[in-house]
Amino acid sequence: MALLTRIKGPRDLDRLSPDQLTQLAGEIRGFLVDAVSKTGGHLGPNLGVVELTIALHRVFHSPKDKVLFDTGHQSYVHKVLTGRQDFTRLKAKGGLSGYPSRAESPHDIIENSHASTVLGWAEGLAKANELRGTDDRVVAVIGDGALTGGMAWEALNNIAAAKDRPLVIVVNDNERSYAPTIGGLANHLATLRTTDGYERFLARGKDILERTPVVGKPLYETLHGAKKGLKDFIAPQGMFEDLGLKYVGPIDGHDIEALESALTRAKRFGGPVIVHCLTEKGRGYRPAEQDEADRFHGIGPIHPDTGLPVSSGGKDWTSVFGDEMVALGKEREDIVAITAAMLQPVGLEKFAKRFPDRVYDVGIAEQHAAVSAAGMATGGLHPVFAVYATFLNRAFDQVLMDVALHKCGVTFVLDRAGVTGTDGASHNGMWDMSILQVVPGLRIAAPRDADQVRAQLREAVEVDDAPTVVRYSKGAVGPAVEAVGRVGGMDVLREPATDRPDVLLVSVGALAPMCLEVADLLDKQGISTTVVDPRWVKPVDEALPGLAARHRVVVTVEDNIRSGGVGSAVAQALRDAGVDIPLRDFGIPERFLDHASRKEVLAEIGLTAPDIARQVTGLVAKMDNRGDTAGAPAADAEAVPEAGGPGKAAEPAEVARD
Repeated sequence: MALLTRIKGPRDLDRLSPDQLTQLAGEIRGFLVDAVSKTGGHLGPNLGVVELTIALHRVFHSPKDKVLFDTGHQSYVHKVLTGRQDFTRLKAKGGLSGYPSRAESPHDIIENSHASTVLGWAEGLAKANELRGTDDRVVAVIGDGALTGGMAWEALNNIAAAKDRPLVIVVNDNERSYAPTIGGLANHLATLRTTDGYERFLARGKDILERTPVVGKPLYETLHGAKKGLKDFIAPQGMFEDLGLKYVGPIDGHDIEALESALTRAKRFGGPVIVHCLTEKGRGYRPAEQDEADRFHGIGPIHPDTGLPVSSGGKDWTSVFGDEMVALGKEREDIVAITAAMLQPVGLEKFAKRFPDRVYDVGIAEQHAAVSAAGMATGGLHPVFAVYATFLNRAFDQVLMDVALHKCGVTFVLDRAGVTGTDGASHNGMWDMSILQVVPGLRIAAPRDADQVRAQLREAVEVDDAPTVVRYSKGAVGPAVEAVGRVGGMDVLREPATDRPDVLLVSVGALAPMCLEVADLLDKQGISTTVVDPRWVKPVDEALPGLAARHRVVVTVEDNIRSGGVGSAVAQALRDAGVDIPLRDFGIPERFLDHASRKEVLAEIGLTAPDIARQVTGLVAKMDNRGDTAGAPAADAEAVPEAGGPGKAAEPAEVARD
């Protein structure tokens, strides 16, 4: 790592010779494999952009020039070249984020980890430069997968309208987003990749011209930037230029000299330019190169020599869903699956192998996926759209106005719901149960264990006149949590010995084991507790108000933002039923959460059994001091703990970003 240790900032690259740059690229790859194999992270994408990132920082002067990454998971090399080489706590609390982070460095302009947005950012920054009269350059690096998203094309439409506004768009074309890229644009880029006549023609000419004194190199540069006619004769990249965008490429994304030449020409051009770079995801690391699924897109800790996981966890939520989908597919020919460029991460790989004609990968286009699902449902199918919970936010209008308004039987399966932790603010699935509460007719299931994932998925696909949602957590699924009884459609997980218990604890989804721990802690304080799992949290079960009326206080616990979540829905249901007793809702505070482990995040926000038990004990003690009994009027504001962040008497202070 002789060269890498000398790189403290991008300008240190200026002193390196071509041979040293090649050596540096090799050192960076070795560093990434060694570091990320210990912590986990996005290894494959970063191995593919080593030379491209070096060239970007050689040609453009960050942070004056703004270099933006979409989706940001391929920014590790950028971090290394901008002075951040301590990867020992990558994605861990107090360590580097797995995405660009403004708090880490002035070189990180946007914290962009949702795909297809970078071109909109770049267009806005370019407009700002134009109006302010600055000569800053804006460079947007976007993967071919992100170009399948509609927002990217909305931005391109506006970018192309300003032919004299400088903006460089680097298409990092590795034929993949997570998995191989799907769709018409992908096919067009594949044509450009496989039509090598233009580059072959230039390569032959370059050898001759570079041996020609004086005029050889300038003539080669002119030829490499040849007009559209010559390029269209050899390679069909006219689509971009028909949009009014200057096109350069395809360029070997692992040839630093060729990349610098192309980027320099793009930088000099006084309008929008697309530089099309061909890269190989996972390049230089054989286990990644041989991984056909996703080229080690995102990994946990692995053995660096073999690429094999250091340890294997138990059954995870995603695989439980995936196996049940295969079982349902065998039973019902009308069930089809939809994914937004994430077939493997959301657990649909087995379904795709078993029913290849019944799975649809729409690319990074969640809005289209929802509308297409509405169409399929209207046509007599039952679509199951599996997507990360945080990404469904992008399709809210389509869920509301296309699926729900038309009473379409579509099932949305939300993976990574609740606190996911290490991927940071953008990937916590903490908004879905609040956002979706306002959708008429929609029903939300929150399974507590693997058995309930299977059961509630089956219940969801039986609904053919409204959208249904099944949400579950990230990672390993714990042991089954058995019910001891049933009230209405709710499972009773714990019944106290008394007929007049103190607390009704409403447990949502994967938090059931913690809620049972809360009940144990309360029992030690002499506070009797009933624990119920509503299973379907929207609509609120009709039996819940009557059950609540037999208790002194209601407590709800959910891994969703408190604002407008399940707790709010339960409170409204109690008011509507005239059940006037105190309610304390525990959930995620209304703020963005820094990256850390799930356990650390839950502890930080007070969503732990001791924190909750302590607050509930305090509430019951205040009621005892006032002589409140079951069915009495709700405690006034002074008697109820402050409804701020859970686990504390008031809203927790904002945590400074690392």
